Amino acid sequence: HESSASSAFFLDPPYTAGLNGKWAGKRLYIHNELYHESLFQQAKAVHGSVLMTYDHCKDVVEMAHRYGFPYKIIAMKNTHHATMQEILLGNDLRWVG
Repeated sequence: HESSASSAFFLDPPYTAGLNGKWAGKRLYIHNELYHESLFQQAKAVHGSVLMTYDHCKDVVEMAHRYGFPYKIIAMKNTHHATMQEILLGNDLRWVG
């Protein structure tokens, strides 16, 4: 991929990482198979801004540490209005409260 310092990438992959038992991405999307480790590697190589969203789980936090992505845990509501946690990852999250 080509990127420059003025590029911005928003990545919202199917939530299939980790062993938290949710696997929402497999239930919701036909094309849900993703090698998350590779996505993190490619996101790290981007020269611009990167923002990723994921289900908050141990495996995603470990990949964030491994690839040097700061992260913030945020509250969100699902379609049943239950409060859940997601994780925002990126190379600059200073704008997140």
